[in-house]
Amino acid sequence: VQLVESGGGLVQPGGSLRLSCVASGFTLDGHGVGWFRQAPGKERVGVSCISNLGGSTLYADSVKGRFTISRDSGKNTVYLQMNNLKPEDTAVYYCAATPRSTTIDIWPTLQPYEYDYWGQGTQVTVSS
Repeated sequence: VQLVESGGGLVQPGGSLRLSCVASGFTLDGHGVGWFRQAPGKERVGVSCISNLGGSTLYADSVKGRFTISRDSGKNTVYLQMNNLKPEDTAVYYCAATPRSTTIDIWPTLQPYEYDYWGQGTQVTVSS
């Protein structure tokens, strides 16, 4: 069971990045998936999450209107499209997954303790 994030990098303020979270060893179908970030010296916080069947999404207030989460079952991947990036978005970004249901769509959560599987993270740096 493994989650691998990619797509991070250095971008100027106002720029865009798309993060990918690919699962191996299991299918993301039926799992709620979240994106979290941790800046130096700060706690890990939830950024966005998507429900197990994709019917619901949540965003932290700080990223609403700028970030979009989506999932592609065929590619076993969840994406985080980040637009209009700001210096305060600089952090290591992690994806995480938790098993829910393959038949009932369950409201997602931004609480890190609700998630069972975690990736190693990808660095996002927003700087001019």
